[in-house]
Amino acid sequence: MNIFKGYFLTLLFWAYAFTGNTQKRDTGKPNIIFILTDDYASNLVDFMPNLKAMQREGVTFSNYYVSNSLCCPSRSSIFTGMLPHNSGVQTNTKPNGGYEVYMEQGDAQKSFCVALQHAGYKTAMMGKFLNGYLPHTHQPVPGWSDWFVAGAGYRNFDYDINSNGQILHFGHAPEDYLTDILSARADSLIRDWKDHPFFIEIATFTPHAPFIPAPRHEKLFNDEKAPRTPRFNKQADSTAPDWLRQLQPLGPKKIDLIDNIFRNRLRCIMSIDEMLGNIRKLLSQTGVSGHTYIFFSSDNGYHLGDYSMVQGKQTPFDIDIRVPLIACGPNVAKESWQQAIVSNIDLAPTFAALAGAQLTDEPDGRDIQQFLRKQNTEKINWRNFAIIEHRRVDFNLNDPDRQEAENGKLPSYTALRFHNLLYVEYETGEISCYDVQNDPYELKNIASALPIEKQKTLHSILLSAKNCGDKNGCWGVQMMKLKK
Repeated sequence: MNIFKGYFLTLLFWAYAFTGNTQKRDTGKPNIIFILTDDYASNLVDFMPNLKAMQREGVTFSNYYVSNSLCCPSRSSIFTGMLPHNSGVQTNTKPNGGYEVYMEQGDAQKSFCVALQHAGYKTAMMGKFLNGYLPHTHQPVPGWSDWFVAGAGYRNFDYDINSNGQILHFGHAPEDYLTDILSARADSLIRDWKDHPFFIEIATFTPHAPFIPAPRHEKLFNDEKAPRTPRFNKQADSTAPDWLRQLQPLGPKKIDLIDNIFRNRLRCIMSIDEMLGNIRKLLSQTGVSGHTYIFFSSDNGYHLGDYSMVQGKQTPFDIDIRVPLIACGPNVAKESWQQAIVSNIDLAPTFAALAGAQLTDEPDGRDIQQFLRKQNTEKINWRNFAIIEHRRVDFNLNDPDRQEAENGKLPSYTALRFHNLLYVEYETGEISCYDVQNDPYELKNIASALPIEKQKTLHSILLSAKNCGDKNGCWGVQMMKLKK
């Protein structure tokens, strides 16, 4: 296996050179490359020069939100275009989430990859798929022409990959670093598939904990500190929900830990940025950059020291639910910043539309192509808020995203993120509302100060959002307006 791995690293292209692919490119079908990072917060973008260059040549969605700020539910929404309560994947583990529930719910057949394959695309899934996927146990998932998926690859060394049914083991040598292996795989596929329309998803395990960078980046950013925004180490006031009021102030040791984590997260994203730069350079070299879209995003955000929480995600606050979505490609407006509220449930219908494909089920999201190409989109009839869901889970040592007690015992909630408001209802009966225009760091809960009629309207809209789906659909709910 070690000998094979060595050949894999240096001659991967030739492993694909004799696939029998004789079909020439359908010039009407663009390529799509989707880079999905893990726990990547918006405060990391400015440290990636290749991503910043991509921003200058494309569009940044300033109001892009995830349907659930947790890995597996968010990724399931990306694949299916459905909200977690409709995909059935609401947590990372059974009985309400994880890879097995995704498969049991039939979500694999609803994934955009199936639609793209039917439309004549070659499709590749590499890196992280869903929590609970075991390379030795589970077979490649239908809909993917090329399957190169790891299990728990969070350490980026000493991991196994299921490569189209064959198990490859990678050790702890510098050249085994997982993001670099994914970059090499993408390089080979782009070269091999350049004459055929393709979709490639590269899902890194970084910058997820335990925040292990490539050895070449270990000494970078020694002087950086986690951003000291107004919410850093902020103590909850009397208006905050109970779970937040229980948190204690961060002491010097925890703040030092937070700063060290932030530095390692910066080091981790350097390999991602290098991969992005290599991909864009290769697309130009192979002559396919002119008809290739690249999307860059994350499954959820990440808080570090915010609201006195050491680290984690899963909250309804912007630091966790609002993540980057940056895209470039054919006819994409350059250096454009879109203010429309978009969601990860929009990616599946967008990928399908770009490919001229049809999803097997009606998604909860919609195609966002119009926002890729237009500078002024104020008159477009579009959603008025994003729906965010969280299902409380019991503490589980085997869950890499478990919520530690020191970061709060977060109850289940449903949230609505408008342009100017964040409205949250918890299973405890508590309600939070933040005026994000005047309080962008979401520090003051104004729910009790809202007029009674506005409280009733928000509650009614949220109930509709919680129960949308099936024959009722969810798009109409997202179009509901909140009177001023």
